Parts: sequence; C-alpha cells; structure tokens
Amino acid sequence: MFKKQLTLLASVLALLFITLGGCKSKYEKLKASNDYAKKYQEAIKYYNQKDYNKALGLFDVLVERYRGRAEAEDLFYYYAFTNYKLKDYTAARYHFKTFADTYPSSTRAEECRFFSAYCYYLDSPIYSLDQDNTLKAIEALQLFINLYPKSDRVTEASKLIQNLRDKLETKAYANAKLYLTISDYQSAVISFNNALRDYPDTKYAEEMEYLTVKAQYLYADHSREDKQEERYTQAITYADQFNEKYPNSKYGHETKDFAKESKRGIQSAKHILADALNNYKVAQKIAAKDTVKTQAPSEKNQEQKIPY
Repeated sequence: MFKKQLTLLASVLALLFITLGGCKSKYEKLKASNDYAKKYQEAIKYYNQKDYNKALGLFDVLVERYRGRAEAEDLFYYYAFTNYKLKDYTAARYHFKTFADTYPSSTRAEECRFFSAYCYYLDSPIYSLDQDNTLKAIEALQLFINLYPKSDRVTEASKLIQNLRDKLETKAYANAKLYLTISDYQSAVISFNNALRDYPDTKYAEEMEYLTVKAQYLYADHSREDKQEERYTQAITYADQFNEKYPNSKYGHETKDFAKESKRGIQSAKHILADALNNYKVAQKIAAKDTVKTQAPSEKNQEQKIPY
C-alpha cells in the first residue's frame, strides 16, 4: 500500500513538473535559450514596443556576449536607453557615458554624452538634501558644452545648468537663514556673506544683505562687552552699505534701527568697561562671561570665524 502511494506521488510530481515546464512563456524560453541572434532581434522589438522590462531582461544577457563585436554599438545604445526609460538614472548615466567613451566617433556619442549629464540632472534632489549629484550634473553638462560647442543641445544644457545653480543658491540662502534661526549669529553672518559672494546676482540679494545686518547686530548684542564695540561697528558698516545700495528698500527702516541701536550699544559697552577699570567685581563679572552668548558654531565654519 505504501509503495503504491509513493508511486502515485512520484507520478503526480512528474506530471506537475512536465506541466510547469510546458507552461513556460515564450519570453522565458527565449531568455533561457542559446539563440543569441533571436534574443537580440526580440530585445529590439520589445524596446520598440515600449516593453522595457522584457527588453532589459534580454539586453542584460546579451551585453557580455556581444562585447567587442560589430553589433555591440547598437546593443549598448539601446541598453542605455532602456535603463533610462525605466528611470534607473544611475545605471543609465553610466551606460551613456560608457557608450560615449567607447564610441567617441559615433554619430550617437553626442546624444549619449548629453543624456549621461541629463541623468545626473534628473537625480539632483530637492535643495534641502545633499547636492553632490547637482554639482556632478553641472560638471557633466559643462563638459558637454565644452566638447560640443556647436551642438543644438547647448542651449538646453545651459538652461539646465542655470536651474541647478538656482537650486544651489536656494540651499545657500536657506542654510544661512537656518543659522540665524538657531541663534548661531556669527555663522549666519559668514554664511550670508559667502552666499552673496558665490551668487552675486541672486534674487535673494536684498533680503540676505538685510539679514546680514540683523545677524551682525545680534552677534554684537550677544557678545561680551569688551568685544561689542568692534562687532557693533561692523553692524553699522553693513547697515550703511545696505541703505546706500537700497535707498527705497522695505527693510530700510529696520536697518537704520539696527545702526542706531548699535551706536547705543557701543556707548553702553564703553560705560561698562570704564566702570570695570575702577570696580574689580564688575571686571571679574565681565571676564567670567563667554565672548558670545550663542550656540556653538559648526565645524564647517570654524576656520572662517571672526577672531575673538
């Protein structure tokens, strides 16, 4: 009885395997076959039919097989664009660049060089995240312009570069404002100045120059009395420069107030320091203070700090 059951089970399993084997799709059979010419033909057909997943499955098998052969140029071109169509921009940009480097004389080299850079552009994240791909996209697009200065795509590449620079500009502006928000006034002043230096034509220029005045005033206001005169004086300088450059600014009233308060702060600091010369307890109290009452500056800006 037991032997009959085993025989029956074996028969059922065998039938199941046969059935499953027979159920393999035409695509799966092709992928498992050794008919590479047929695979190549069908991969192109799938690509043209916009069935990119099936095309990629066949191209993955074919790329090594055809490396170094005459058909490889077409194959690698389609392979790169298949990854692009599937929005795998990391793989696509690699294959586009490899194509351009491998076939520099090809009529498709220019196109692939552009799309390699464009994939970096598509992978550039929102401004608040790390901008490594943004910088790489700018570099790659500029290289494309340098290599193909007469290309019809130069205008588009230039616009893409400007979009990326706008993103970096916005990040610099947001980072500087963040320092001000968290009361790291010294880092805010440095960051605003750096952003204005790096992006002199920024749309945020007027606001950032106003915020520089504000940050410098607050930096001075939170400083120890023996440091205040120098720091208030710098706030007055920033305020004067701002009001001269933007005489009709909506921030004009506030910057003038910062200048007035800075002058009062200088006089107040001088009185306190004069008192300290004759009052040991006052001098001790001043000496015991930190040079500035703000959060610790970031390591990134440490080397650029205004000397204490």
